[in-house]
Amino acid sequence: MAAPGLLEQARGLTREQRNAFLAAWLGWAMDAFDFFLVVFVLSDIAKEFGRSTTEVAFLTTVTLIARPVGAFIFGIWADKKGRRIPLMVDVLFYSAMEVLSGLAPTFTVLVVLRFLFGLGMGGEWGLGASLALEKIPPEKRGFWSGLLQQGYPVGYLLATLANFVVTPYLGWRWLFVLGAIPALIAFLIRTRVGESEAWERTQEKVELTKVGPRQVFLQPAVLRRFAYLIVLMTLFNFMSHGTQDFVPTFLKEDFAASTGTVTVVAIIYNIGAIVGGAYFGALSERFGRRRTAAGCAILAIPVAFLFAFSPALGLVTLGAFLLQVLVQGGWGVVPAHLAELSPDEVRGFYPGVTYQLGNAIASFNLPLQTALAAAYSGSVALAAVIVPVLVLTAAALLLGPEARGKVFGEVPSARVH
Repeated sequence: MAAPGLLEQARGLTREQRNAFLAAWLGWAMDAFDFFLVVFVLSDIAKEFGRSTTEVAFLTTVTLIARPVGAFIFGIWADKKGRRIPLMVDVLFYSAMEVLSGLAPTFTVLVVLRFLFGLGMGGEWGLGASLALEKIPPEKRGFWSGLLQQGYPVGYLLATLANFVVTPYLGWRWLFVLGAIPALIAFLIRTRVGESEAWERTQEKVELTKVGPRQVFLQPAVLRRFAYLIVLMTLFNFMSHGTQDFVPTFLKEDFAASTGTVTVVAIIYNIGAIVGGAYFGALSERFGRRRTAAGCAILAIPVAFLFAFSPALGLVTLGAFLLQVLVQGGWGVVPAHLAELSPDEVRGFYPGVTYQLGNAIASFNLPLQTALAAAYSGSVALAAVIVPVLVLTAAALLLGPEARGKVFGEVPSARVH
């Protein structure tokens, strides 16, 4: 049977399936929105609290450190008690931390609030993706996985626009207050979403087999896969951050680009990211998760040189657009790939923790590229990180496992004695 095309994958979801997906997408978009808000307003926060920008940059570090912890805490809860309630509590928690961040009276209080926010955001991606993808039919996962992952560039795009529109008039604090709105919308949508049927079937399986999440996770094969996925997610996050985080600085310093120009370029390459994720996610139903994402990484290698070493801003913008089509095209398979490689009993924490640990390790990207730029040039800083990571990502994918089309929560037949 031929794999369904993009339109076939996009159509036919029930209202509950659409609501589960939309809530996960909004939560993921808010994650990116918040992360890049801090990047855009570092100098504003530093000025208000009398701190250096280096000190204020620590806010992103504490958030990233907290995210794996949050993924573990909320993930364990979700594997024991179901996806729905932990997700709703998680959304309310990080929404409150987001609003309070905008009201922080001191820098120390802001650091604590960003750590707490990181705990909440750590739980959002893994649980939201698991609930959404457990409800979506297996043959449609590719497209919806790609679309889900592109909540991130949409969040980046919205943060760019919000900073451009809101900060000059209302200041940085209002950005954080407004940032809670998508999360609260996600909460309201989730009140209309039932529990994951795959999780309920998994509880039946646990009753039959008497093998719970702890025993499953401690199996050697499951632990080896867990370690492999942390490595894979580290590479994926280096691939993403390596092609995004340093770009505004690169454009300003190497091309004397204004804030308006940087905004336009960011909009253009984030549009590329959105298109790439949905397209290649859908394509992975035909060619497989590994081969599709590895192909994106390989095709991105020559584009990375165009992006990093072009002498004209127009060519750099073209390179950035094409690079994000491919980088985020590869990322489009990640939610489905991680969910399918996760044992049913631990799908609440397994994808989220591997992703968030990889993201935390990749948080060294920006300091690394900044140091390389200071020692050599912005072009070298970009290429020296991006190209090796693309090669390693393709290799890790092609050498790793795949479980495309896996049926979640299958209950084994009772044994006849």
